[in-house]
Amino acid sequence: MTTLERTRLDVRPLSVFTGAEIHGVDLRQPLAQDEIDQIKAALQRWKVVFFRDQHIDHAQHLAFARHFGRPTSAHPYDANPPEGYPQIRTISSTSKVGRRGERWHTDVTGVVNPPAASILRAGAQVPEYGGDTVFTNLAAAYRHLSPAVRALADGLWARHQFGGYNGDLDNQTVYAQRVQASPLVSEHPVVRVLPETGERVLFVNPGFTRRIKDVSDEESRHLLNLFFEEIARPEYTARFRWRPGSIAFWDNRATAHQGPGDFAYLDAERVLYRITLEGDVPEGVDGRRSSAVLGKPFSAYGIDTGAEA
Repeated sequence: MTTLERTRLDVRPLSVFTGAEIHGVDLRQPLAQDEIDQIKAALQRWKVVFFRDQHIDHAQHLAFARHFGRPTSAHPYDANPPEGYPQIRTISSTSKVGRRGERWHTDVTGVVNPPAASILRAGAQVPEYGGDTVFTNLAAAYRHLSPAVRALADGLWARHQFGGYNGDLDNQTVYAQRVQASPLVSEHPVVRVLPETGERVLFVNPGFTRRIKDVSDEESRHLLNLFFEEIARPEYTARFRWRPGSIAFWDNRATAHQGPGDFAYLDAERVLYRITLEGDVPEGVDGRRSSAVLGKPFSAYGIDTGAEA
């Protein structure tokens, strides 16, 4: 157990590289600046932090999120927000995606400025077992590549879009039709540098990364498969079991996550609520920044940059 100094917050790591539970704070109440600072420090160290028994409502969820950044609209395509809360996305296991599971992904990397962080909250509808979420640490994945592969990755760029590696959107869904009508496509560095620390992360994921730039299709497949296998190594991961009142708060720049998709075998429903925080434009090792190919930045709710690719 690790206790952060000068505060009552109790930070309990869940694995060597990824994830920690934070105890000793009531998220129904306004947070003191010291509490905010210590949560930020834990998030920076562990990449994803978890809270238990925090039975907060939508307004309190939004108030908590605003301590750490500017909430975006619920989602570029598939919002389903609760009435009166356009910044909150409802995620139900009864949807087609929810029942089949998800590939490893970092949220919304098809945009030029992917969310800086996501805050996911469990409502009252959570199964007794199943429906966990698994997180992986993209900084650890980068560090454990061989020096030669790190040097190669440092100079690579990749195209990200909805549909990801296989481009396997179901064209019959309303979601897919929205994606096709207003595509969001961006080019990001394969290795992203976090501005606060200079830490490098392996910024690719099967959910959104389509191909590596400036190499052949075959080379792109081999490189991406190598990187995808690395980020999925079990030693970098932490698995979180949802209970009513649980909250997961992750650095979306430095993690990927996955839902195992076991709901196809359960007669149960899980309802979660997510807020994403506006992100900046990623920067590569050489100082170059990501660029939009198609679509606008994913801005804070109520702000429209009007920028078109």
